[in-house]
Amino acid sequence: MKVIVLGAGIIGISTAWYLAAEGHEVTVVDRQPDAALETSFANGAQISVCFCEPWANAGAPLKVAKWLLRDDAPLLFRPRMDPYQWRWGAKFLTQCTDAAFARNVQQLVALGAYSHESLKALVNETGITYNRLERGIMHFFSSQADFEAGAQAAGLMREYGVDRRVLSREEVLKVEPALAAFGSQIHGGTYTASDESGDARVFTQELARRCAERGVKFLWQHDVLGFERSGDAISGVRVKDQLSGQARTLAVGQLVAAMGSYTAPMLRPVGVDLDIYPAKGYSATMKLKRPEAASTVSLLDDGRKIAISRLGDTIRIAGTAEMAGYDTRLDTTTAKVRCASLVQRYEELFPGVADTSEPNFWTGLRPSTPTNIPYIGRSKIGNLWLNAGHGTLGWTHGAGSGRALAELMCGRQPQLQFGFCGEAAPARQPMVQVA
Repeated sequence: MKVIVLGAGIIGISTAWYLAAEGHEVTVVDRQPDAALETSFANGAQISVCFCEPWANAGAPLKVAKWLLRDDAPLLFRPRMDPYQWRWGAKFLTQCTDAAFARNVQQLVALGAYSHESLKALVNETGITYNRLERGIMHFFSSQADFEAGAQAAGLMREYGVDRRVLSREEVLKVEPALAAFGSQIHGGTYTASDESGDARVFTQELARRCAERGVKFLWQHDVLGFERSGDAISGVRVKDQLSGQARTLAVGQLVAAMGSYTAPMLRPVGVDLDIYPAKGYSATMKLKRPEAASTVSLLDDGRKIAISRLGDTIRIAGTAEMAGYDTRLDTTTAKVRCASLVQRYEELFPGVADTSEPNFWTGLRPSTPTNIPYIGRSKIGNLWLNAGHGTLGWTHGAGSGRALAELMCGRQPQLQFGFCGEAAPARQPMVQVA
């Protein structure tokens, strides 16, 4: 097949890799000069197969309502005159039930386990290094009520095959001694030893280089202007070279849309309407002044809903979600508050460990669905395939999503219980142990 992949983040590059491995002729189009320069650039760095609960749960509506007026709220819904935001919010509320949570989390765990297996095989095959740490992920709690809720959640997740251990304060500090300065305020934690962390940008860019070695063609700094239809298929993609200003039409055999949050507005003109809305996330990446005192286990701070991951001689603090449209500015009042809160919290947890004078702030738009389940599979247009809507789990689900879509495009059924586009969602089944 001749395949055009739109988007060069972790999802698009993974898809291109697996399609090229099948011998197909692949062209990747992206508006940036290199891979992983948008949502995959500076995320939380966690491969969180076992920490994958969807945002929508029975307690979410009350929490979101309480956070409406807080600029530093973990999940901030800022109402706009945007019908797609309101539609997304209404569908999100329909998922805030125990039954929907159970249905959604099972699919997320299944995709995560499949993707983690795919990533490990891919790393073994390519030898890519990306500041990978296979030390697990630990979730710590700074109030007794939150700890008890976390322990209850761990019990629920074990029903889905997730090995999430409940830890006392002493056990938390044994797993990550660097938390000692904050230890008196920790009430306990949960830990998933099989999870890991690493730099998504470095991995994706290295994988793109290997794609090129396999013959994948890249059209960098090309904007997608629109599509041409021929009957029930997409016959062409109109693109414009940012450097020359020249526009042209690329002939389409098969087309993959992997443009993150921009997938939804890009496909509406051809009648494909996806429930993907951007959730603006933030991160700070700081150099370590005292590397020996920094954490190596990837952490989740329940009180602030942020992730902390070690990346070589730097530390990455990332988190929060702001449902405020396609705004990537860092200079707004809300953005400044949210960025400052990341640095402030790290200093509270690890005083004097990082150089807070140069926090290297970043923001990106997470392509979120009301269920947190991505669109993977064929659209209602026969030669248009979807791989988008991965929310906060793009890095976790990247390799598996690319592999699964390539298998579907080759006429094979991926070996996991997941509701691919055009198929019925799988029935709830007992999960195998995630290892």
